[in-house]
Amino acid sequence: MLMMTKQKSLMKTTVRAGLLGAGLAMCAHSAWALLPIQHWTESNGARVWLVESPAIPMVDVQIDFDAGARRDPAQQIGLASAAAGMSSKGVRAGAGGKEPALEENALGEAWADLGASFGASAERDGFVYSMRSLTDPELLAKAANLAARQIGEPSFPQNVWQRERSRWEAALKEAATKPGTVASKAFAADVYGKHPYGYQTTAESLQRINAGDLQAFHKRYVQTCGARVSIVGALDKAQAQQLVNKLLSRLPAKAAGDCAKLPEVPQVQPLTKATEQNIPFQSAQAHVIIGQPGIKRDNPDFLAILVGNHILGGGGFTSRLTQEVREKRGLSYSVGSGFSPGLDAGAFVVGLQTRPDQAAEAVKVSRDVVKQFVEQGPTEEELRAAKDNLIGGFALRIDSNRKLLGNVTNIAWNNLPLDYLEHWTDRVEALTAKDIRDAFQRMVQPERMVTVIVGGKQ
Repeated sequence: MLMMTKQKSLMKTTVRAGLLGAGLAMCAHSAWALLPIQHWTESNGARVWLVESPAIPMVDVQIDFDAGARRDPAQQIGLASAAAGMSSKGVRAGAGGKEPALEENALGEAWADLGASFGASAERDGFVYSMRSLTDPELLAKAANLAARQIGEPSFPQNVWQRERSRWEAALKEAATKPGTVASKAFAADVYGKHPYGYQTTAESLQRINAGDLQAFHKRYVQTCGARVSIVGALDKAQAQQLVNKLLSRLPAKAAGDCAKLPEVPQVQPLTKATEQNIPFQSAQAHVIIGQPGIKRDNPDFLAILVGNHILGGGGFTSRLTQEVREKRGLSYSVGSGFSPGLDAGAFVVGLQTRPDQAAEAVKVSRDVVKQFVEQGPTEEELRAAKDNLIGGFALRIDSNRKLLGNVTNIAWNNLPLDYLEHWTDRVEALTAKDIRDAFQRMVQPERMVTVIVGGKQ
């Protein structure tokens, strides 16, 4: 108990130090951006990206595998998310029986005792493990060993999976009563067709998953040679190498050249025509989604689209969509646009909520705003304001270890240059109105967009 008290006290001190460190970093005009990113490949094939950040005695780690939801079998949609969620529900006995099996409550207590955290998630493209710990050698060694067991020796107990599956099915049933969920599902189906980005987890697909399927998924996709490890914290390269090898030590040992080649995922196909769905739904407001496939994250147009979208609908009250749809005409409670690039072309989306009797007009105005923006691009005044806002807010994107880790992971996952952050503001500043117009014309085809209206006036 005394040890736990000391650890909790140390964690509080560290949190206070982290807040102070973040403030100092901002006062130094984003000194984070000057921290170099080191990159190397371990003998087991794991690729590592490291930023040494010695100011705070903590380390944040993220390990990504190409095993996200897009790897789900068509008959077992939800498999990747299930495997991730079950990673915290138990580990097998290890070290030749010297380490006892741990169930979910014991795992939770072990992490609490260490004052550290560990989690897993399945995103659209990636299967992700994340860990945060103090860098005190004794604490970090224990945290790394526990994380290694969850990464390499999950038990996937069938009885726990049955319980979690029932909870998930209940959550799906409840979500289906919400107009936003209905709209999102219909939109994804129309935009992505049979591509995995459009997959929707159902009670039926969950029933086709058992504990053996979780084990098989983990064995196939969670391999050392497929790991991309991002680290930000108070570790040097030698310490980082030791940590990486410990974290992956419970996975089967394979040489880099022995990594199993993963099957190709089909490409998102462009739309060939415009479609519109009007779905009846008893709701106080109609939900509208308009859009189409967008771009991949490694597309050279990414920054031009980012800045352009800030002007079109991502910049809050200053955006064109907000001005034209909400402020001038009072047609929506909220309206905005966004795009979700990934390993494939995630969707470009315009979304809004409005009174059912105003839905048709709100859709028309939104389409007109998008069409005009694609044809003409931004004004010089809009572009200057967007640049000032994005560049001025850049320090807030990297003002903590955790935020910086997110940026390092983005570089690692999308094979971006190591100096990507260093030149980000210069590249944004160099964009012209023509650059943005041309990029949007390559991405958006206003005459071939999907429109979904849920709860509009029939």
